Amino acid sequence: MTSSSETGHVTGTPDKDYNLIWYVEACLNNALRLEQYIQDAERDEDNELVELFRKAQSDSRKGADMGKQLLRSRLNGG
Repeated sequence: MTSSSETGHVTGTPDKDYNLIWYVEACLNNALRLEQYIQDAERDEDNELVELFRKAQSDSRKGADMGKQLLRSRLNGG
């Protein structure tokens, strides 16, 4: 969003907070989607892809956890 667009007037949530919530949700969705990709690669015995997708899934979980921690601290006033 640009500086002149939505900053929470419509949604009731400031852009930066909305962006953090979106980021957590996107990371969690990515981890779920990658689970299917892992299963597909395992079925085809493509260990190289399994390894890549597992690492990507781990990174997505890590991003979600970091975002959730930050969100939690902000919701608690910290």
